[in-house]
Amino acid sequence: MFKRIFSLLIVCLVCIVASVRAQGKKPKFRVIAFYTAQNDKAHISYVHEANRWFPKAAAKYNFSYDSTDNWNNLNSEFLAKYQVVLFFDTRPEEPAQREAFKKYMENGGGWMGFHFAGFALTPSKYPQNWDWYHNEFLGSGSYKSNTWRPTSAILQVEDRKHPSTKHLPKTFKTAPNEWYRWTNDLTKNPDIDILMSIDSTSFPLGTGPKPHEIWHSGYYPVVWTNKKYKMIYSNIGHNDIDYENKTNKELSFTFSNETQNKFLIDALMWLGSGKK
Repeated sequence: MFKRIFSLLIVCLVCIVASVRAQGKKPKFRVIAFYTAQNDKAHISYVHEANRWFPKAAAKYNFSYDSTDNWNNLNSEFLAKYQVVLFFDTRPEEPAQREAFKKYMENGGGWMGFHFAGFALTPSKYPQNWDWYHNEFLGSGSYKSNTWRPTSAILQVEDRKHPSTKHLPKTFKTAPNEWYRWTNDLTKNPDIDILMSIDSTSFPLGTGPKPHEIWHSGYYPVVWTNKKYKMIYSNIGHNDIDYENKTNKELSFTFSNETQNKFLIDALMWLGSGKK
């Protein structure tokens, strides 16, 4: 009896020690997410969902995760603490913030932007007034149009050798999303590696009601990287909301899609690795 109790105590002690060590384990890298979450309810829904999902992913895959809506933190001293920066729904607007981010990326920092983080439209609240970011860094230029309503698409994985996509199937179905098209042709930019695009089996994509909100053909990049930087842009990041009935009920969730989540984890591991 005594030996059995002693054995159980040893097992418990080993488990406690292992847990303490795991909790105290140094993270592989540190991630900071910037967001605004003030305007479109679908973008706000996505930001809140992301801020629930990323801490769980960080605990599981051993990286640290912080988030902030204070864009004044986008300065060299603050960014020096992190290996990866995320833009969830907007971009920096102040010249000092933009310069700090540009310097961070030119010095080898990692970045991933989602959906509205690539948006620019003149005239609008977010005009194309930052050539380095929209034309050189992202390469996409300005926003041109979008599908509506938010609907799932079949994506084709174009580069299956990239660290972020090497574990993905050739095609997969996404969570519902509002899809953007851009003024610049990314296929003609030698610095851009298109990782995923909308597969032709997705058409017609969107339900309208306006005819131009439904895509019937064409080539639409969705995820890409600029080979001059440690970065990935993903157009995914817009949940479906019940606007029509004015309930503002969330009708879809981006992080409910396991294939997308696998891509995000592999992308983060590559961005945080320090390897170009």
